Amino acid sequence: MIFALIGNQNCGKTTLFNQLTGSNQHVGNFPGVTVEKKEGRIRHTDSTVVDLPGIYSLSPYTAEEVVTRDFLLQDKPDGIINIVDATNIERNLYLTLQLMELQLPMVLALNMMDEVSASGGSIDVQRLSQDLGIPVVPISASRNQGISELVDQALRVGEQHILPARLDFCTGEVHRAIHGIAHLIEDHAQAIKMPVRFAATKLVEDDQPTIEALHLNQNELETLVHITTEMEQALGTDREAALADMRYTYIEKLTKDTVHKPQETKEQQRSVKIDNLLTHPVWAIPLFLLIMSLVFWFTFGVFGSFLSDLMSLLVDQVTTLVDAGLTAYGINPVLHSLIINGIFAGVGSVLSFLPTILILFFFLSLLEDSGYMARVAFVMDKLLRKIGLSGKSFVPMLIGFGCTVPAVMSSRTLSSERDRKMTIILTPFMSCSAKLPVYGLFTSVFFPDNAALVMIFLYILGMVVAILYGLALKSTLFRGQPIPFVMELPAYRLPSAKTIALHMWDKAKDFIHKAFTVIFVATIIIWVLQSFDTRFNVVDDSAHSMLAMLGSFIAPLFAPLGFGNWMASTALVTGLTAKEAVVSTLTVLTGAADSAGLAAALGQIFAPKAALSFLVFTLLYMPCVAAFAAIRREYGSGIKAVGIMAAQTGIAWCVAFCVYHIALMF
Repeated sequence: MIFALIGNQNCGKTTLFNQLTGSNQHVGNFPGVTVEKKEGRIRHTDSTVVDLPGIYSLSPYTAEEVVTRDFLLQDKPDGIINIVDATNIERNLYLTLQLMELQLPMVLALNMMDEVSASGGSIDVQRLSQDLGIPVVPISASRNQGISELVDQALRVGEQHILPARLDFCTGEVHRAIHGIAHLIEDHAQAIKMPVRFAATKLVEDDQPTIEALHLNQNELETLVHITTEMEQALGTDREAALADMRYTYIEKLTKDTVHKPQETKEQQRSVKIDNLLTHPVWAIPLFLLIMSLVFWFTFGVFGSFLSDLMSLLVDQVTTLVDAGLTAYGINPVLHSLIINGIFAGVGSVLSFLPTILILFFFLSLLEDSGYMARVAFVMDKLLRKIGLSGKSFVPMLIGFGCTVPAVMSSRTLSSERDRKMTIILTPFMSCSAKLPVYGLFTSVFFPDNAALVMIFLYILGMVVAILYGLALKSTLFRGQPIPFVMELPAYRLPSAKTIALHMWDKAKDFIHKAFTVIFVATIIIWVLQSFDTRFNVVDDSAHSMLAMLGSFIAPLFAPLGFGNWMASTALVTGLTAKEAVVSTLTVLTGAADSAGLAAALGQIFAPKAALSFLVFTLLYMPCVAAFAAIRREYGSGIKAVGIMAAQTGIAWCVAFCVYHIALMF
């Protein structure tokens, strides 16, 4: 059987998915972590659970709501597991009432019951189940409590096809409107196998996809308008508000009889106290900048450089051992050069920065899973509105600090097409983790005493350029106002060690996979091109190689930026496959045997001010081909994606030019 896992954003859905399947999906304590549906097999069963995006309603206003609704109506799962935040049960039950109208086997999972109990509250689970007409199971997903009972209930309702026992909880004018429309469309709904009650409530909301799907004739459409107009006039409100009032009136009565919450939970009380400082109108942004500065200082100045040096030492020792073994074996010199100067030098130089990336994501995971990043989005709303975006756009931008690809995909959580497209354009200016090896290498060589300051400068510069570009877009291509910003602020919670470990392992796995696939192949190609001329004769000087010829064509473009060397320009081109390839390319091209040799070689290619300009250009120019593919997919146009990337690269050139020439004045 196939079960759909559905709930509001930030109700613990992904945590429950991990408990059900043993999957390593990342759990985030801010809305928008799940962007596409994910599926996994429920442990110890032959059934599948599909983790759908967190939503508040089945009205398709955003791409994530469309994903969930289409799956329920078209794929028709064998059952629904509706997870509800028990500490915010009134708001969460709004979606529950809509799901019940779909007439699918369903079980309600009351999550975070441990927090309700700790606050002295209680929920009459048996009475709630009886009133709703569906099984209700109390659980704590983070503590793995009640999960086995939830699975048993889900399998039972799925196998026996037990449908919700109650659907009709409406009264008054809304009741008359829904039942009048239900009689009007019953044959149409049955023809397309859409639940009649669900279709009727969607028509009350004037839901266009439902109207189109039912294929109503003109007389039926006019009757529909007449029914809803009468309802609005009788109630003195619009149709959507009338339906919402009806549902919340029922929920209020339901919870009054079943839910006892004498006080806020400890987590909620603690969150209010912390928010008095972290969301303060004056201190919120300075505190955010201070926290991020500390993160970068610990990552690049305290722990990261030390651990990366140890990793470099280990890589150098392994390379030396392999080099000695190949020499003793008497292997062909060309193959020897490929293995040592190509593969080991290229891949090894990238692997040495693995500890830095892990440390950065340890701190970012702490901030994200604690709930702090949701507050930053709230605080940033006022600033982002000045460039024509809402605070919700901060979530994709935040994800962009990890990787541009999922960041672009997460823009689907924005309900406004204008905001979504503008966010996609600005997100690549956020410095992704793939650029960290480049930053780490250049700061250790050229700015060893101020590495953390240079890192902070680069990250802030990316944000500043995005803001300035956003202002330009707001005045030209994207005129108009951003959507209203609504985001749930989750309670602060102490992240679990397991969650953080899974997040770090996920990043390490991606990094290592990229090192031994994309970068491995790129390293071999670079070695071949720099070792042979056009007649495939081995060259003594790489300046006479095929790669030098290719690099020399574009090198003059970068001369005004201070690094018109063919090696530098070639590294930037290979960086389009993956930004880590910039480091491996420079390592291969310089023929450096170890990290000390690479540092000396870079000193010959770059002056310190040119190195800073190179870092700025690396920060801002177009991301990798995977990010380009994601942008093309989201925009639905290759030409527009090329235009976006070309504009970004042009901005990168201009900013690097300014930075270099300003630096020359000092």
